[in-house]
Amino acid sequence: MGVEEQRAGKFYVERDVLDELCLDQVARRRTHSTTPPLKERVKDSLRCSMPKLKRSVLSTLPVLSWLPRYSVRDNGLGDLISGISVGIMHLPQGMAYALLASVPPVFGLYTSFYPVLVYCILGTSRHISIGTFAVISIMIGSVTERLAPDSDFTFLNGTNGTAVLDVTARDAYRVQIAASTTVLSGLFQVLLGMVRFGFVVTYLSEPLVRGYTTGAATHVVVSQLKYIFGIHPARFSGPLSQVYILIDICRHLPETNIGALVVSLVALVVLIVVKELNSCYEKKLPLPIPIELIVIVAATLISYYGNLNSQYDVAVVGEIPRGLKSPSLPDASLWGTVVGDAFAVAIVGYAINISLGKTFGLKHGYKVDSNQELVALGLSNTVGGFFQCYSVTSSMSRSLIQESTGGRTQVAGVVSSVIVLITILQLGTLFGELPKLVWLVTLVCTILLNLDLGLAASIAFSLLTVIFRTQLPRYSILGQVPGTELYLDTDTYEEAKEIPGITIFRSSTTVYYTNAELYLDALQKKSGIDVGKLLTRKKKRDAKQKRKDEKGEKKAKKEAKKQNGVNGPNGTVHPEDKVDVEKGSPDLKENRTDIALTDRPTNGQVNWAYEQQWTGLDLGSETGSHGDDAITQMSSTVGEEKRGRSSKTHTIILDLSTASFVDTVTVMMLNNIFRDYSEIDIDIYLAGCQVCVVEQLSRASFFSESIPKSRLFTTVHDAVLHSLRLQGASDVPIYECALDMACTTKM
Repeated sequence: MGVEEQRAGKFYVERDVLDELCLDQVARRRTHSTTPPLKERVKDSLRCSMPKLKRSVLSTLPVLSWLPRYSVRDNGLGDLISGISVGIMHLPQGMAYALLASVPPVFGLYTSFYPVLVYCILGTSRHISIGTFAVISIMIGSVTERLAPDSDFTFLNGTNGTAVLDVTARDAYRVQIAASTTVLSGLFQVLLGMVRFGFVVTYLSEPLVRGYTTGAATHVVVSQLKYIFGIHPARFSGPLSQVYILIDICRHLPETNIGALVVSLVALVVLIVVKELNSCYEKKLPLPIPIELIVIVAATLISYYGNLNSQYDVAVVGEIPRGLKSPSLPDASLWGTVVGDAFAVAIVGYAINISLGKTFGLKHGYKVDSNQELVALGLSNTVGGFFQCYSVTSSMSRSLIQESTGGRTQVAGVVSSVIVLITILQLGTLFGELPKLVWLVTLVCTILLNLDLGLAASIAFSLLTVIFRTQLPRYSILGQVPGTELYLDTDTYEEAKEIPGITIFRSSTTVYYTNAELYLDALQKKSGIDVGKLLTRKKKRDAKQKRKDEKGEKKAKKEAKKQNGVNGPNGTVHPEDKVDVEKGSPDLKENRTDIALTDRPTNGQVNWAYEQQWTGLDLGSETGSHGDDAITQMSSTVGEEKRGRSSKTHTIILDLSTASFVDTVTVMMLNNIFRDYSEIDIDIYLAGCQVCVVEQLSRASFFSESIPKSRLFTTVHDAVLHSLRLQGASDVPIYECALDMACTTKM
């Protein structure tokens, strides 16, 4: 389609100029709100009916909405293959991430089983894979290592005086800490979901979550370097702890265990190569090569038959008990110590979970309920905590596998849980000789700060970016595009020309208490009108005029007395006295005052917006505030602001079309603008306000006799036409108004 064809369509509109009062009449504004009152809404929420009960049950237990309609024919094969693939991934990741959480590997398998079943019942996402995740694991590990350090479980051997670490007691206490933290974080998530706090994810932007996840991975890598090199560096905590750990690791490099290093490098090379092959031949392979499982099996066999632990001192996973653990109550006495960590885990876990869930929901066309996800994830953690699991969230790698291999529902999650269950019951003991460092060389986290401080700093920075955007908006002077009703930024559009005598001002964001003063300063700067100076000069001028008037009255009285004294008994006046009286005093003559209200320089030029010269005549006009010379012609282009305006500004129009709300500070600021500018004979109009803004202004008692609703116009163009006609301008564009609001459109 050519340019000429695109410009072929035209339209012509004839209507009245609409202020807010006229708009209410023409559009028949409702006198009552369509939103039910609070009392009715409360009654409705407490009212019970079968449809409402059904909706409540289905929203609380989403599995009931899709499981009865589950099609084995359409979804069964895809969910089966997907579940097996994800279950295979659960095994290495569960054991590896358990080491990140500083708990025995078998507890990573428990964490890959119980919470997954709970989420299948309560979750609303069909594609995400719940279970262990590196970031959450390292956050739990930071708590367990802080509260149960090795030093608390080290004692001296009475025989040879060597230090002995009670690993069994240490691991048991760390599991207790992890479970207590998990239950508390789950309770936080459930409570937040019940109070409909799912909107909190809005403040956790995708860049924040991605940055935090990527930064957290660095923590994982640094924490596992000691296993890769087979060394024993000191433990550090607090800000810059990762830097101190790296320095200490470098100091211990001469003590590197060659066997551990070789196993690490071989595993790393194999993993990277096969992962790249999976990516390159993704479309040709029916399933990705389960390299993680292959490496686990191979490493276990090599470690067992090569006696890597005894001959080369390569650390292994150790004994993995067979069977499931019975549930037990968490240690509530630890909650006071871990409450901050539990809340951080709850927020980060939910942010990762909901971001993945919404991504897949948008891709496949279904809705993920943010509040129900909070409840589902919270109950997964709470129930899991009773079975000695640690906190879970969705994993990006497993979720992508679940989706790409054909998974369509959470039945795939149930299948993956069965794979994990078989491993726990029958195969777990076979992995006792698995080297610890195989899976821990490819993970990532925050470098300089601990995870809790990193989270707080990330959220604070994210919120500050929002604040800065509202604190540093773009302020514009608008001009009319000739021949149209469009008003655009004169700095951006060359054809946008300012209306003589009218300044149209707009902010790019909502005006509220944090930027109200900035808005006022920008208005004065952009318009070239320093209200404070003008009011001060006006007060001085009025005071001076008052003193002159008082002085003139006194002299007039003296002259009157003198005149009475020179009159004869018959009331005649001597000729020479009459001449003196007629000459009078200069103060008795008609006052003529030349006043320059402002000559404020703008970038080196002079703005004559308020230079007025008048006499002591009546200055009343239609509005009672302007003289006959209130409007003069000027040539106004976008470049003339830089050369200095030469017109007399009589009207300022505030375009509030970008405002979504007003607060009390904004209302007070607008009141002050109307008051101050009216004192220097400038009319203020508002334009483009949304209905919600008008309602808020009304509730704040903004409109009054001095500021009627007729000062509020539907569009900027309505306000401009009203102002020009009010000033008696002869060059008003011809927009004849039809009283019946007839609209003629020609396309």
